[in-house]
Amino acid sequence: MSPSPATAVVLVNLGTPDAPTAAAVRRYLAEFLSDPRVVDMPRWLWLPVLHLAILPLRSRVVSEKYASIWIEGEHGPAQNGRAENGNSPLAVYTRRLTRALQAELPQAHASGVRVIDAMRYGNPSLAATLQRLRDEGAQRIVVLPLYPQYSTSTTASVGDVVAKFRASAPGVEVKMVEDYHLDPGWVAAVADSIRAHREANGAGEHLLFSFHGLPQRFVDNGDPYARQCEASVAAIAAALGLADDAWTLCYQSRFGREPWLEPSTEATLATLADRGVKTVDVVAPGFAVDCIETLEEVAMMLAKGFAGRGGTLRYIPCLNAEPAHARALADIVRPVLQATEA
Repeated sequence: MSPSPATAVVLVNLGTPDAPTAAAVRRYLAEFLSDPRVVDMPRWLWLPVLHLAILPLRSRVVSEKYASIWIEGEHGPAQNGRAENGNSPLAVYTRRLTRALQAELPQAHASGVRVIDAMRYGNPSLAATLQRLRDEGAQRIVVLPLYPQYSTSTTASVGDVVAKFRASAPGVEVKMVEDYHLDPGWVAAVADSIRAHREANGAGEHLLFSFHGLPQRFVDNGDPYARQCEASVAAIAAALGLADDAWTLCYQSRFGREPWLEPSTEATLATLADRGVKTVDVVAPGFAVDCIETLEEVAMMLAKGFAGRGGTLRYIPCLNAEPAHARALADIVRPVLQATEA
């Protein structure tokens, strides 16, 4: 058996429950929502609310949502002795993207490079993955969070894990890609996916760019997420040659009662329906691969709501493991890999 390459690339996604069950969802949400980067309320106040109210009430409801999109018949390899989370769309598509990127990087480093996936929450955990790579002899690691736009609630949380690992492994060089919201290859890949969908199905009357929401307070305190979302959409719209009135940027997946980024995707769809718009295309370029927020929230829930108003919502899938996506990520990673040789 040949030794593992000394250089590794870790694709990091948000995470997923191990199974579409209330117990698995509760474990996952407990980890996710306990992160101060995600919910920055005082721990003494938030954790009792989380464990005594939110998790008991939400776990079964959310598990049913996962069950509605679970992919049957495709399991991943065992991670840390466990073979769970294989059927989650986010896990399946992240693994496929990992394999596609591996194929794009055979000569990316003189001693070879290994591409592996990890999750910030759930399995396979980023912390355990980094530790395993070190134990297997990795000397250089590039961490690529699959968040095109930077946010303190997502990217910075990955950075927390990376910083902790660096402190425990001073002999391992670790670099992290902060964002790629204006990367030309990524912008072109998203634009081409929209163009291909519209060439195959005809163009809808309006195009929505739907991003995961964020409390307005985060942006007011300096989080660059909204600004980067706006820049991404402007670049994609320009690549498509869209008129300014042909598209709208909006935000989905709200949680809690405080003000979040506006406009909301749901409210925007209602406004379009009131204006008599019958066909809307929706793309979610803040998500690297399809997941519960795109497949259940947009393509099912929001589509059903828009249909109730007499319209048709046509969801344009994420880039997932498309060749153009893998090539774009390879072009992002290559200069970082080269810098590790310097």
